[in-house]
Amino acid sequence: MSFQLEIVAWYLKNKRDLPWRNTTDPYVIWLSEIILQQTRVEQGLPYFNRFLAHFPDVSSFAAASEEQVLKLWQGLGYYSRGRNMLHTAKLVMSKYAGEFPTSYQELIALKGIGAYTAAAISSFSSNEKQAVVDGNVYRVLARYFGISHPINSNIGQKEFADLAKQLIADQEPAIYNQAIMEFGALQCKPKAPLCETCPLRLDCQAYQHQIVDQLPVKLKKVKVKKRYFNYFVGIANQQILTKQRTAGDVWQHLYDFPLIETDEELTTPSAEFFDKIKSIFGTEVKISLLDARKHILTHQIIYVQFFAIDNYIVNFNDYAEIKSVDIEDFKQLPHPKIIGDFIEKHID
Repeated sequence: MSFQLEIVAWYLKNKRDLPWRNTTDPYVIWLSEIILQQTRVEQGLPYFNRFLAHFPDVSSFAAASEEQVLKLWQGLGYYSRGRNMLHTAKLVMSKYAGEFPTSYQELIALKGIGAYTAAAISSFSSNEKQAVVDGNVYRVLARYFGISHPINSNIGQKEFADLAKQLIADQEPAIYNQAIMEFGALQCKPKAPLCETCPLRLDCQAYQHQIVDQLPVKLKKVKVKKRYFNYFVGIANQQILTKQRTAGDVWQHLYDFPLIETDEELTTPSAEFFDKIKSIFGTEVKISLLDARKHILTHQIIYVQFFAIDNYIVNFNDYAEIKSVDIEDFKQLPHPKIIGDFIEKHID
């Protein structure tokens, strides 16, 4: 039996019952694909259900505010995905009269939709013959065919794309694409793949040459940057100090606390640090450490300390970005996950 037929046969027997597999609606498929980018199915499924409940069609999504979208997205990470979705939903309403496109060429022109996502939506919704190549597909193809070119190199990406295109040529695109992705997710896993029960193992180059753990090859990541955030939590008269993050940095447009970023962790705060605090919160301010956490992003590790402040006076003319809002209103704003976790633990 050929590689493709083995993959499809395995899929029909082992596939998970996921809600987006029971529809050809391109809007629903788009919703699932964007949410599942850089996200495991187990983590993304509750978000998919939540978004579909709030926005059952593209028109309701397009009518949402950015704050509504980001609040629903809270904790999922890569917040630009949510903002791009809102932009795309509005464009679909204005350019396509609310009819979500199904062709690869139209889809790839939409914000937040790349080659993989356009291929997935077009093949799943209209059976267009477009091969998907995601992390799961890279892994299956690299191991089975013994491809050693890095998956994030120009030569590697072209080799994998050409191979994927050849393999789908005589297949039903919707079934085959989902089959190979599911195979990579459940059988040919990144770690501890189920080689002994794999129907492809006899012809798998990686298995036969005992290099399964060496494929696929990926060029080394860029250096991870370390950052140190010092948050100041001020609560008085059921009001809390907050600010909205600006564009051009992590968590843009989300809400956190007044912040001083430092070059290193403040194990022993300097006189300069205290002078900065007093310039913002007044000379009589008192501070105490509440919590310390670490937040890992793709290219950054953020070390966070939360300080409680008392007896503070904020000069809102000089620090207009800082606002004092009702605590219950603050809880309803969209926050970075690390702020949301802090709120759950420390703020009633």
